[in-house]
Amino acid sequence: MSDTMNIKPDARPTQNSAGRSAARRILIGVLVAAVAAYLSAMAYMYLFQRSFVFKPGGEVAAPVVAGVPEVSVDTIRMADGTEVIIWTAPPTMEDAPTVLFFHGNSGNLSDRADRFRHILDSGYGLYAPGYRGYPGSGGAPSEVAFVADGLEHFDRLSGGDAAVIVHGQSLGTGVATAVAAQRAGIDLLVLEAPYTATVDMAAEQYPWLPVSFLMKDPFVSRDRIGQVDAPVFIAHGTADEVIPVAHGEALFGFANDPRSLMIVEGADHGNLWSHGLWDEVQRQIDGRGQ
Repeated sequence: MSDTMNIKPDARPTQNSAGRSAARRILIGVLVAAVAAYLSAMAYMYLFQRSFVFKPGGEVAAPVVAGVPEVSVDTIRMADGTEVIIWTAPPTMEDAPTVLFFHGNSGNLSDRADRFRHILDSGYGLYAPGYRGYPGSGGAPSEVAFVADGLEHFDRLSGGDAAVIVHGQSLGTGVATAVAAQRAGIDLLVLEAPYTATVDMAAEQYPWLPVSFLMKDPFVSRDRIGQVDAPVFIAHGTADEVIPVAHGEALFGFANDPRSLMIVEGADHGNLWSHGLWDEVQRQIDGRGQ
């Protein structure tokens, strides 16, 4: 019998190695949870992004209730059969232009009646369409639909000899710019509190998301405005907390001449008209006739 003893090593892990394994498992669990949360956030933003961009609401008030009794309300059928509401009124001043007005992203058409009152009081005509998916109109909102409808509205309006101003407010600046980039014969493109692109704004608000990959409706006005041959007038307020004034300034840099920029100190997103926006529009139109 041999005197040599076979001693087996202790198979149990040391306290240190057990601790490292536990820490590794916790770390992996945290990473998996973080990735799952990130992917869930991406999926949520992708699926529901249009509820952030388009915010229809309320009921369309009758023009007489809204303070513009001379406006006619019609429903027209677009090329694909979708019916949308439009508010129209002819010019009351000889040779005055008609304003094709694309409103902002919230509420409905009648919420802009105060702006329409200024336009009509100047003797100008009005053609203001409601958006698809908004009160008074059928269909669903999207950039593709808005731009296609905008082009069709312009073609309906520009069939005669009347001068046309294309005016975009906030979200509507993307529609107005797209229309002006694809159509000639526009007397003035007015951009009220514009953005360079909705995808740019989304990137600023959600820098942790790949918004350029996720965005369905990027409204890239910075790429389109260089194709606009019409005179461009941009107005923006320094106190705008919805679309920072830097967007208006940057978009102005992309525009062709003739172009003009009105930066209003202390004005916010919704009160540019009370700071002289419409007065400046009229001045530019009247100046072109001299």
